[in-house]
Amino acid sequence: MMPPRRLVIWCPDWPVVAAARAAELGPLVPAAVFAANRVVACSETARGSGVRRGMRRREAQGRCPELVVCEHDPARDVRLFEPVVAAVEELMPGVEVVRPGLVAVPARGPARYFGSEEAVAERVVDQLDAQVGVECRIGVADGLFAAVLAARRSEHVAPGRSREFLAPLPIEEIDQLTDQLNGQRAADQAELVDLLRRLGIRALGEFAALSSSDVSTRFGRAALLVHRVAGGGEERPVERRRPPSDLVVEEELDPPLDRVDQAAFVAKILADQLHARLGELGLACTRLGISARTEHGEELHRAWRCAEPLTPAATADRVRWQLDGWLNGRSGRQRPTAGVSVLSLRPEEVVGAGGLQLDLLNAATGEADARAGRAFARVQGMLGPEAVLTGVLGGGRDLRDQVRFVPWGDERRPALPADRPWPGRIPSPSPSVVPDSPWPAEVFDGDGCPVGVTGRHRLTAEPCRVGVSGGRSRVVSSWAGPWPVAERWWAELLADGAGQTAPTVQVPPRSSVRVQVVLEPEADPAAAAGADDAAGEVALLLVHEGGRWWVQGAYR
Repeated sequence: MMPPRRLVIWCPDWPVVAAARAAELGPLVPAAVFAANRVVACSETARGSGVRRGMRRREAQGRCPELVVCEHDPARDVRLFEPVVAAVEELMPGVEVVRPGLVAVPARGPARYFGSEEAVAERVVDQLDAQVGVECRIGVADGLFAAVLAARRSEHVAPGRSREFLAPLPIEEIDQLTDQLNGQRAADQAELVDLLRRLGIRALGEFAALSSSDVSTRFGRAALLVHRVAGGGEERPVERRRPPSDLVVEEELDPPLDRVDQAAFVAKILADQLHARLGELGLACTRLGISARTEHGEELHRAWRCAEPLTPAATADRVRWQLDGWLNGRSGRQRPTAGVSVLSLRPEEVVGAGGLQLDLLNAATGEADARAGRAFARVQGMLGPEAVLTGVLGGGRDLRDQVRFVPWGDERRPALPADRPWPGRIPSPSPSVVPDSPWPAEVFDGDGCPVGVTGRHRLTAEPCRVGVSGGRSRVVSSWAGPWPVAERWWAELLADGAGQTAPTVQVPPRSSVRVQVVLEPEADPAAAAGADDAAGEVALLLVHEGGRWWVQGAYR
């Protein structure tokens, strides 16, 4: 079936526009909004200096020293975007907020009333310029995704031509499907884009040409949404389930609510009640209607469209932001004249709960992950991006090369690919304890002489005793190895052969030998208690490097 015609109004760089308005910055001041130390949006002036979305704060400030840094605040974005939505709503009904800075309306009715879709676009531009003073772009196409991309290009796509319009666009445009309030989905979309590019799929039309069964088998269920919209279809099937009438949750507020800080508690209660009823029927909400009635009888309503089923936390956030927009974002005749006395939530569009990926241990899907992510981002804001690190396992011969710690929110990419052979890598299992700095060790043979390594990476004698950090040596019951590693050995040959000096070699060569040893238990418990922490270990991974032995890891 042909997707419905959509008219999309897009306000470019809205997070930074809202931040600039809140801080009363001039239009030519370079500014950027940051979340988790990454650029979320930046002004046109900042882009002219080389600042780009996704860039680290330090790099952005290095390219534009006069850059004004603003923190990401979704509540501020919604509050300042409310007058824009209200101005559009004066012209036509059925306005849906996709995200702050982006609204969609059905194009068929307004086009009949104003004469054409082009006439509707002109009226919207004039309305927003006169009432709100914001710049916007209009796009019209079949389906929401195509209309969003058309709005970003200020294009009018003829009926039935959305597939042709989308075909040549780069595959990175699927990022427009992402709800910017959902960091996890953004990461999943970025991972899908990276995978498709490595497979040679560069354009939306190339991805749409694949069969849906192949996409589902190879990429999983989440990629089917991308595949459907890449071919000009709607996000979900056009026919929706009609929500039961008893799903509306309502709360009478006494005393009436007139402050945003009071909204958080009420929003959470209503969100939990709504999702409890949806869960009983096996449904999930994808389009949420938020309604309010004031003491003076004023009726307020706003619809939120979501790219994926809402969670209780996401629902509560949208309710709180919308109340903030109503109570604080409007001005003059648009502002309510009294506090909100009745607040209700209505699921205007639902899908089967099978479309919602449930957490294995928590019915509130991803709620714990979302809370943890917000807490980590807050810690980074107070202590810096390096305060929260994530371990990423990769390839390499050395234990220090296999694990890379990246700041929370950064791309979790290993330092070295894990799918390479890596000759010389120690066999499984890997050590369970890896010290930050290797512990010094001594290895002796049966006569008490130190064990060394020959030029051919062989041990000079069989290890019989091992001492760690100057402690009492312990008897070796068994050992395995050696596993020699000679990395970048050709660098010295190239330098000598070409007459180059040492500074031209960026990474020096490294030669080491690893040995696994199993130590007999310490006979004297008091002696073991007084030694280094490694003295109580049974098995150790030893490495001979730079003429000395070191404990690189321990096995528990």
